[in-house]
Amino acid sequence: MPYEPNMYDSHMHTPLCKHARGPLSDYAKQAEARGLRGITVTCHSPMPFGWNPGVRMSIHQLPQYVDMVTETRAQFAGRVDVRLGMESDYLPGMESWLDDLHRRADFSYILGSVHPQTEEYKSIYLTESTRLQYEASYFENLANAAESGLYDCLSHPDIVKIVHPKLYQAADHLDIIRRVLDRIARSGVAMELNTSGVNKPYSEMNPGREILTEMALRGIPVVLGSDAHDAHRVAADFDKALDMLLEVGYDRVSYFLDRQRYELKIADVFLPELATRLV
Repeated sequence: MPYEPNMYDSHMHTPLCKHARGPLSDYAKQAEARGLRGITVTCHSPMPFGWNPGVRMSIHQLPQYVDMVTETRAQFAGRVDVRLGMESDYLPGMESWLDDLHRRADFSYILGSVHPQTEEYKSIYLTESTRLQYEASYFENLANAAESGLYDCLSHPDIVKIVHPKLYQAADHLDIIRRVLDRIARSGVAMELNTSGVNKPYSEMNPGREILTEMALRGIPVVLGSDAHDAHRVAADFDKALDMLLEVGYDRVSYFLDRQRYELKIADVFLPELATRLV
């Protein structure tokens, strides 16, 4: 049955982050094959002070990144809507630097991230903390990121569970998680359901069902992202993600274009794998 593609994958990377593979055109081709309307490329942002440089572009590579996305957008015009975004790390005290960074290009989407698995983050928050205090600091910084006004959406919002995957339990933090989600809901910032978590040491999507349920109770908008570091991962497991959203109480999914949020009814999302299941 003919259909009009209407879904975006709002999280993916390029080799400039030093741990993704393949040309950006391959990601766009996969998006076309998966029946997506578009993709937003969100490579890891530059950071000041030599902050984990081995997993991100440098500030000097930012023009190269913008050109890469612009060229791919032109190449796939009329086939896949390719958008310029950025996955931008948050850390308290860096707000002014990040605000300047976000003004250096015409970004369609700014995805905020807290990466507690990095050695730099651990050196600040883990040195004199217990594991539970460390995990709690992560959730606190998610709320701080939302309230900074720098971001459209927060990425993989329980990724702290991969730091101690055999010990982490969302139930240990439900009180602080609920308070944090109250703050995020008041900020108006969206949160991501990131399908790449199924391939990480704590094998479930980010966030897991407990947090996703609390997000739904608060009406926090949710955006889907594959976090693809290889073209074959574009839109991976989106069918399962949409099923889980419905199960916890969502009936809509969001995406951002030109820093504005748009919604789709989940019932109206058309992906070939969903259509196949309905035959």
